[in-house]
Amino acid sequence: MASAIPTFRHVYLLMMENKEYGRIVGNPSAPFLSDLIARSALSTNDHAITHPSQPNYIALVAGSTSGVRDDGKHDLDAPNLFDQIEAAGRSWAVFAQNVPAGCFRGTDATDGPDGPGKYVRKHNPAISFRGISGDPARCAGITDFSHFDPTAADFEMVIPNLCNDMHDCSVATGDAFLRSFVPRITDSPAFAHSVLFITWDEGTSSEGGGGHVALVATSPLAPPGRTSGKAHDHYSLLHTIEEAWGLPCLSNACGANDLADLFR
Repeated sequence: MASAIPTFRHVYLLMMENKEYGRIVGNPSAPFLSDLIARSALSTNDHAITHPSQPNYIALVAGSTSGVRDDGKHDLDAPNLFDQIEAAGRSWAVFAQNVPAGCFRGTDATDGPDGPGKYVRKHNPAISFRGISGDPARCAGITDFSHFDPTAADFEMVIPNLCNDMHDCSVATGDAFLRSFVPRITDSPAFAHSVLFITWDEGTSSEGGGGHVALVATSPLAPPGRTSGKAHDHYSLLHTIEEAWGLPCLSNACGANDLADLFR
């Protein structure tokens, strides 16, 4: 049976932080997001996996938390989406705001070519896999925002700094960041037949494990204003990317549903 998920040209995944669904959807402090949601498809029943942040990021790309239960420094040998993408002959890039160059493996860093702001390792899952962190050619795929290019790779993960992702700063600040950054993707010719997913790593409750979060799918292939009330989680998002590109499923993503209901 043919997949109901489009074979996206590019998949962009932009991660925000620590906000429950009700703090985002319909919030007058987020006018850009409100407009974007109206022009996009929205999962209204999406959940994070657990708390705190880092296990959710690992789950998004590995199909499980890989035993990670905290925001500490971990070096993992688990199979992951980055491995899958390369094995299929596709490419990936991680754009982490304020990350230093040169396969930086530290826990945090501030400022740099991106300007003021703080990067934290716990929000960058790629560097937690030894197969990437120990290979200079592979971890060169992790760069700061000054290198952002919507045509750089088939899969691009975008990780704002601790202020722009709403972790340390307000919803209004994060909304202003999205207003300035999202058009760099959606106005690009590369966005044709592609998708931008925006989601939050976790909420503030424990509903569903890690809180009720918003998941926005912006794409020429997603009918504007479409909503889905099906229960989804981070594993559903991973399953969707794998299904779109014919990749094997990873761990808990194998039993997760997909996001086909958000697309034509």
